[in-house]
Amino acid sequence: MSRIRGSNTKPELALRRSLHAKGYRFRTHVRGLPGTPDVVFTRRRAAVFVHGCFWHRHGCRKTYTPKSRRDFWEEKFAANVERDKRVREALADEGWRVFVAWQCEIETDDSLLDRLVAFLGPPRML
Repeated sequence: MSRIRGSNTKPELALRRSLHAKGYRFRTHVRGLPGTPDVVFTRRRAAVFVHGCFWHRHGCRKTYTPKSRRDFWEEKFAANVERDKRVREALADEGWRVFVAWQCEIETDDSLLDRLVAFLGPPRML
């Protein structure tokens, strides 16, 4: 458990690389916002979370429950999902738009970047 990172994960780095290559500039892990979003576009008032399918219960093949200490894990996962919901609502109340990118989508879905570009709008050109 101590080796599980909360920031700068492989899916997050891959998404950030793709966004940067498209011409987007952003801040990462802004502590002043609820939930400390992974990628923040301050002028666009948009926050992007990169969620791991296992921890945040996406429902894909990577979402499984360990066989040992099942009660503990079910309680932990339920708390994670509830916290995610509260964070999204808090950001929306402050006027932020929220996009959630799932680990499995980043690895396999080619349309994810197109959906994210549609969500953000075109990058600013200098």
